[in-house]
Amino acid sequence: MLDYARCYHQGIRVPNLEQAMAELGPGLAITWCEPQEREQAVWLPDQGHTSIPLRFTYSAEGPQHVELLEGAPGSIWDGRESPGLHHVGIWSDDVGGETQALVDAGWTLRIAQQAPEDGYGVFTYVQPPGSQMLVELVWSAVKPMFDRWFAGGPLG
Repeated sequence: MLDYARCYHQGIRVPNLEQAMAELGPGLAITWCEPQEREQAVWLPDQGHTSIPLRFTYSAEGPQHVELLEGAPGSIWDGRESPGLHHVGIWSDDVGGETQALVDAGWTLRIAQQAPEDGYGVFTYVQPPGSQMLVELVWSAVKPMFDRWFAGGPLG
């Protein structure tokens, strides 16, 4: 179903973004893109449409990027109680179709940018049966925006 060769990042939940940047950057010989802070609009299966405060950054170096996420308490991105590797991110040309195929195959939708009836949006997080692993599908059409950010420009 998915093309794992299109994996481009590993998402790591952290309790403090700046501290994680300072600790991980030198050890992994990576530099960081400009940190972002936003109210991330999302759709949750048990809540519907909402927004979650989120701070994040990516390593500028790739092709495998490190994403650091500092999420609000109790959110899917909260790294205070369970920091560490959280998900892998894979480019998708059809987030809605691939997400639905995985859900139909028994995977669990954990979060999406939009509701299923609205096509899921530009990203989803899905979880395979019997695993804690999460896979984030990200619409490949936004890749140029990320490439600009990785090169030192703005995100967005």
